[in-house]
Amino acid sequence: MKTWIKDKIPRVSPEALDKLRQELLEEAKLETNFLVLTFSSCIIASLGLLMNSAAVIIGAMLIAPLMLPLRALALGALDTNGKLLETSLLTLSVGTLISILISGLVGGLFGVPATSFGGEILARTQPNLADLGVAVMAGGISGFAKIQRKISDALAGTAISVALMPPLCVVGIALSQQDWQLSSGSFLLYLTNLLGITLSSLFIFTLGGYYLNYSRTGKALGGFFVMTGLLIFPLFISFWNLIQEERFEADIKKILQNQTITVGQQTELVKFEVQWPRVPWSKKRPTVFLTVQENADNPVTPNQVHLVETLLERSLGKKIKLVFLASELREVRAEQEEELSPYFLFDSLPPPLMPRNERN
Repeated sequence: MKTWIKDKIPRVSPEALDKLRQELLEEAKLETNFLVLTFSSCIIASLGLLMNSAAVIIGAMLIAPLMLPLRALALGALDTNGKLLETSLLTLSVGTLISILISGLVGGLFGVPATSFGGEILARTQPNLADLGVAVMAGGISGFAKIQRKISDALAGTAISVALMPPLCVVGIALSQQDWQLSSGSFLLYLTNLLGITLSSLFIFTLGGYYLNYSRTGKALGGFFVMTGLLIFPLFISFWNLIQEERFEADIKKILQNQTITVGQQTELVKFEVQWPRVPWSKKRPTVFLTVQENADNPVTPNQVHLVETLLERSLGKKIKLVFLASELREVRAEQEEELSPYFLFDSLPPPLMPRNERN
């Protein structure tokens, strides 16, 4: 690593390195602007998560300042600058604690139980390799934007905020409902993003020639590679489970549509959803929810549900729970509509309406 860096990447001038160091040090300071933006973005993100609103969460991402200390941390680790490391770690730690505390207070105030959390929250509790990939690309953009003046920092800031603020808010919200499993999963996502962003920023600074000496550069890169690598195994397991679940759901749909008359002929499938256990090793069966439209003359019976459930278990080799959410299929004609009379609203019901062509 050291030899490759020495041979391939020339260092920038000491003046250019010192200029970048001073800029990042100024950005990483724990000041009022950082605290106000962190406070505001955390509240907005927490409300967006509780409302399951992606638009509100995106609004919080636009003002979150968490990328600023991360870039300083990357350069500080690269040239072992004590002041830069101390300042960035302090600011990052305070921002992290503030975000968790505020989101926890918001979660406790609204009191939404963990069983009612929406998709925006649950999506940030099971990190996988794809999340690490997003973090690495976001960190690379951030570092590149800092050394290439033609690229706006705002673009990189949004990319970083996507990876940091929402997971932190999920940690606080889950803790407010004492759901340790969801909070630990979202904190793992935050840690994954933090290490991935810092590692890629460090790598971009190295490629740009912003390093002090070859020995320190190799140690910094190696250290962050090791820390990030420790997360690879759990992230790979989660990614593999996600792929298996997608395949499982596709197989269920195929069997329902091709091998049963209950779905496709007797009923019309409107919505398909699988509720998986929170942890892959859970013995709890996944629940398959089928929202269908059925004919009132030929409704779905419990025995049919049992037969379809047995067919799926035999074909897939996995026990499941099948739930039909059936709505009756009605026929409404324009000629059967008429204005309601007063006695319909306040007294007994009138006789059933008849088509106009059949009335006297």
